[in-house]
Amino acid sequence: MLRNVSRTFALSIEQLPGILRDIVTTAYLMLRVSDCIEDHAALQPHEKIDLLMLWVKVLRREHDPQKLTRALAGLDSTDPEVYVAQHADSILHGLHELPPEPQQILTDYVIDSSIGMAKWQEHGPYVATEEEMDDYMLQVAGRVGYLLTDVFSWFSPAIKMRRDELMPLAYDFGLALQTVNIIRGLRRDYERGWVFVPITFYEKAGLSREALFDLSYSSNALQVLEMLVQKAERHLTRGLAYITRLPRSQRHIRLFCVWPLLFAVKTLAISRNNAHVLTDEAKITRNDIKRIIIISKLFSWSNCFLKKQFFSLYGSRVPG
Repeated sequence: MLRNVSRTFALSIEQLPGILRDIVTTAYLMLRVSDCIEDHAALQPHEKIDLLMLWVKVLRREHDPQKLTRALAGLDSTDPEVYVAQHADSILHGLHELPPEPQQILTDYVIDSSIGMAKWQEHGPYVATEEEMDDYMLQVAGRVGYLLTDVFSWFSPAIKMRRDELMPLAYDFGLALQTVNIIRGLRRDYERGWVFVPITFYEKAGLSREALFDLSYSSNALQVLEMLVQKAERHLTRGLAYITRLPRSQRHIRLFCVWPLLFAVKTLAISRNNAHVLTDEAKITRNDIKRIIIISKLFSWSNCFLKKQFFSLYGSRVPG
C-alpha cells in the first residue's frame, strides 16, 4: 500500500531501521486515510466531516473499523489512496502490533490531525490570512513533524535529549513540505474548489480569487507566487536546521528527512517565477530524484554538505 500510494515517500521510509520503518509506515498510511477523506472529490463537505469524525471514533476504539470501511466501500478502489482508506482495518491491525508508546503517539496525532481537517471542511475553501494558512498546514503537516520527532525520541536516546530543541523546528519542517505542496498543486486545488493562498496575498497584488488563475493577470499572479515562495524558503531553512540538529550517528533518520526536504527545495527552485505553476502541477524529474538520492547517501552525515546541497539545488539565490 505504501509503495502504491507514494513511491517517493516509500523510498524515504524504507531507509529507516526495522521497527522505526514499521512505525512510520503505519503512521503514513493512517494519515493517508484522513487525507483520502479530506481530499476526495466525490464527497461533499458534510460527508467529509462525518467520515473524519467516524475515523476519530474508530481510532478511539469507540467504533469498529468496519463501520468506516463500509462507509467508504462505494469509492473507486483503483485509486491507491482510496484503497488505503478502504483497508483502514488492516492498517490498525498493524498499529496494534507496535509497542505501546509509539501506538499511543500515532493515535493521538492522527486524531488531532483528523479533527483539524474536519474543522477546515466546516470552515470552507478559502484562507483569509497567512495565520489561517499556517493553521491549516499545522493540521495536515505540522503535526506530522511533531509526530516524527516524538517517534524518533522514543527510538533514540540521543534524539530524546534534543527533543525540546527539535520540536519548534519540527513544526517548520512540516510546514515547509506543505507550503511547497500548495505551490505545486495550486491549479489542482483550484479546480476542486480550494484556494490555500491567503486572501491578503492576492489582494495585495490587486487580484481576486479567480483572477489569480487568469493568464491575463500572470504578472500580478507571479507576485503572489513570489510571496508563497518566500514563505516556503523561511520554513525550508528551518527544516534544514531541524535535520542538522539530528545526531550524525542516526544516518538513516537523517536520510529519511533529507530526501523530502531536498525534493521540496528543487521543486521550489523550478516553481519560482514560473507562470506554468498556475496552469499545471510543477514536478521535478526522475533524474533529479536519482541525483539527490545518490549524492545525499554519500554525505548525509555532513551538515556542511547538506547546507551546500540545499543552496546548490535552490540556485544562486540563498534562502534568507
